Amino acid sequence: MSKFRRLTEAQERKALAEGKLSGLAGEGKPLPNRPGDALIDAADAVGYRIMAEAGALPQEIGLKAQLDQARANWQAATDEAEKKRLMAKLADLQMRYEIARDARRKFLK
Repeated sequence: MSKFRRLTEAQERKALAEGKLSGLAGEGKPLPNRPGDALIDAADAVGYRIMAEAGALPQEIGLKAQLDQARANWQAATDEAEKKRLMAKLADLQMRYEIARDARRKFLK
């Protein structure tokens, strides 16, 4: 079993103990397939979706989504002052993402 899968299961157990996994939308029904599910192991995809529904995703995943959105906003900006402001936000998000990723990697060693 991979270290990341053990971490995922530990977070699921914690969310279950805190009562965050009961009363979720679609509870007891099979999860529908999503386009990104083909890129990762089926068990991990289900685990990520359960964790997302419970609000227990690792910080790194949320930061990655924010980082992607910030990159898109920066590329779409045309005003130079706006680009500078967006670049500062992008740099901050990139640093926070790298810190979270390094923390997870050190935890899994």
